[in-house]
Amino acid sequence: MKLVKLFGMALIVLGLASPVMAQQAQGQPDQVDQLAKMVGLSEDQQKEIRGIIEQSQGEIRELQVEAQQLQQQIQGQIKPDFDEAAIRKDSARLGELTGEMTALSTLMQAKVDAVFTEEQRAELDKRMQQMQQQMQQQRQMMQQQGQ
Repeated sequence: MKLVKLFGMALIVLGLASPVMAQQAQGQPDQVDQLAKMVGLSEDQQKEIRGIIEQSQGEIRELQVEAQQLQQQIQGQIKPDFDEAAIRKDSARLGELTGEMTALSTLMQAKVDAVFTEEQRAELDKRMQQMQQQMQQQRQMMQQQGQ
C-alpha cells in the first residue's frame, strides 16, 4: 500500500495527468520520457504508458469540463432567491463527477504501475523517498525563514 501511495505521488510530481502532447509539440521531453530515464523504461513500456495516459486524460478531461460548468451553475445560485433543489441536484452531480474522476485517475495509476517491473518499482520508490526528503527540507527551510 505504501508503494501505491508513493507511486501516486510520483505521478503527481511528474505531472502525468497533464497533457503529454503539448510538451512534445514544443520539443520538450514529456513526463513519460522523464519517467523512462528515472526507472529505465523500455520503448514498449513507454508506448503502453502513453496509451494509458492518453485514454485516461480524454475521459477525465470530459468530466472536468462538465464539473466546471456545474461549479459555475452552483455559484450562480448564490443569490437571495436561490433554488435549494437545483443547488442540491447540481451539487450531487458534482460529487458524482468528482468520484468518477478520482476513480479514473486511480485506475490510470494502477494500470501504469502494472507496466513496471519489480526493479523499476523499487527504483521509483527510492527516488520518491528522495523527493519527499527534499520537499521536507524545503518546507523546513521556508518555515525557518518565516520565523
